[in-house]
This record gives sequence, C-alpha cells and structure tokens, in this order.
Amino acid sequence: MDRKIDAYKIGVGHMQEALPDIVEAYHRFTGACFAEGALGAKEKQLVALGISLFANNEVCTMYHVQEALSKGAKPAEVLEAAAVAAAVGGGHAMSQGVTRVQQALEEWRGAK
Repeated sequence: MDRKIDAYKIGVGHMQEALPDIVEAYHRFTGACFAEGALGAKEKQLVALGISLFANNEVCTMYHVQEALSKGAKPAEVLEAAAVAAAVGGGHAMSQGVTRVQQALEEWRGAK
C-alpha cells in the first residue's frame, strides 16, 4: 500500500510542475481543513477515514489510517470510525430503498 501512496505523491509532484498554483492552493486548503480547530487533528483524520471508506478510496483510506494513528488514535478508535462509516453506508442504502425504490414502485403501480 505504501507504493500506492508514494505513487500518489509522485503524481502530485508531476501535477505541481504543470499547475503549481492549483496544487499549492489545494495544499493550503487541505492544510487549513486539517489544522487543529474545534475538532482536533486526530478527530479530523478519523472523519476523513470514514469519508474515504464511504467513497471507496483505497489510497485515502490507508493514508488516513496512518495519519490518525500518528495523531494519537488508538486502533479501537480507527475501527470505530470504520464501523460508523459502515453504518452510514448501510443507512444510505436503506434510506434510498425506503424512498426512491418506494417512489418507483408507486409510479409503477400508478401506471398500471
């Protein structure tokens, strides 16, 4: 997995050569987002981990696990963040199932 993270960093380096202002703006933005604030750095990494899992982003998942641990997260906290992401993912499917699918069924029934 470190190879994939390294490949990402190399790719960002290439992009920075071509589009330095954009990459620097992105880094300033993400740096500000992950800075200590109302949420601590560890908590922000755990949030990012959950989003990475929900987005099915393998590189970001591995990166944010490493970052969360480096910011003091315990393995149990990392696993809880993963469990919350699973609950949200399941909830997302359930909410669509009880709304969009039901709407489609009602429209189908009305068309008969």
